[in-house]
Amino acid sequence: MIEDEVHRDRRRAVITGWGAITPVGLTADDTWAALLEGRCGIAKINSFDTTGLLTQIAGEVKGFDADDYMPHKISRRMDTYAQYAVAATVQAVEAAKLTIPPHLAPRAGVLIGSGYGPVGSYYRQAEQLRTKGPRGISPFSAITGAMDSASGEVSMMFGATGPTRAISTACATGTDAIGEAARWIQHGYADIVLTGGTDCCVTAVDIAGSSNARALSRRNDDPERASRPFDKDRDGFIMSAGAGALVLEEATGAISRGRNILAEVIGYASTSDAYHWTSPHPEGLGARRAMRNALADAGIEPSEVDYINAHGTSTELNDETEVQAIRQVFGEHAVKIPVSSTKSMTGHMIGAAGAVELIAAGYAVQTGFVPPTINCDTPLDTEINFVPHRPQEWDTRIAMSNSFGFGGHNAVLVIRRWEE
Repeated sequence: MIEDEVHRDRRRAVITGWGAITPVGLTADDTWAALLEGRCGIAKINSFDTTGLLTQIAGEVKGFDADDYMPHKISRRMDTYAQYAVAATVQAVEAAKLTIPPHLAPRAGVLIGSGYGPVGSYYRQAEQLRTKGPRGISPFSAITGAMDSASGEVSMMFGATGPTRAISTACATGTDAIGEAARWIQHGYADIVLTGGTDCCVTAVDIAGSSNARALSRRNDDPERASRPFDKDRDGFIMSAGAGALVLEEATGAISRGRNILAEVIGYASTSDAYHWTSPHPEGLGARRAMRNALADAGIEPSEVDYINAHGTSTELNDETEVQAIRQVFGEHAVKIPVSSTKSMTGHMIGAAGAVELIAAGYAVQTGFVPPTINCDTPLDTEINFVPHRPQEWDTRIAMSNSFGFGGHNAVLVIRRWEE
């Protein structure tokens, strides 16, 4: 079969470095440590006046200084979402001990996604135009306000002259970016890809809109307990900011350069519900198909998956639908493995969520521990192990990471412990 030939002949895409900027940590290691501690990064919003907002809590990034990662003359032209992306990529590149010399540059690509993009810059420029007129608009506005500004900045910083792209598929963005980047490597379009997702959409406009759509939790007096994935008392997700970045390499090249391989990307799939802008298909058809297709792409059976990092947003419809979809795809195996949502601690980082959650799945593969779902006091399905409150020691060879977004976007990644 042609499909079998494609699987046999395609190259192996491996992860050699990762980095993260999140509400619970300013590095990937710090973020992982916080997740294992069950530490929550959700709090009262302090970056703007929340008077009149129905939701006044979020997962903001705390203590971040862009100048720790790039010259100020560069950081000042960038929207915060792009600063987060560059910072996370710097971490990932340093972790991978990667340099991109001229002879490798044409085979090095960048694929970084964002759900919302540079919204902070949009709003500031609109206010400048209103108060100061056209002369008040920065000459950098066309750059700063572009959805591809993060990937462009990363490309220029590291000298990657291969394909450079941005991608936007709502909450599935980070997962789609990594999956497509893996395909670039598997099918020979690039040997190295700097990839991931980023967002900084904790703004008055975006909080107001999502809250008015009844998507956000309104537990303003108890922020650390507001994100409650898979709990019967959940009342909405928490908007958050952050970035996750990974270095993907073709396996033989990574080995020849003596890279430490963290995990291998073995499966990826994306689907669309074509059903509703904000509600998942009631039977989870798109989510089911994405999981099944990712397993097929990986060439494995559902019974081989050891851990699922769920999308788990803490919304009424998503959590119920995702659990049903997992049961449909995994059958009896669904109750034999841990299924947790790290959004219970980070909140929902939108375009960054899938990237950071894949990194969390990667740590699970590396360490033998799976992160918890905090605040899961009354689980909606008592047979599934949602890893309530505390991490669990679990031998994880293969992990799945789910991302399901507004607009019916579904994306799933499967990673495996490195085996030569």
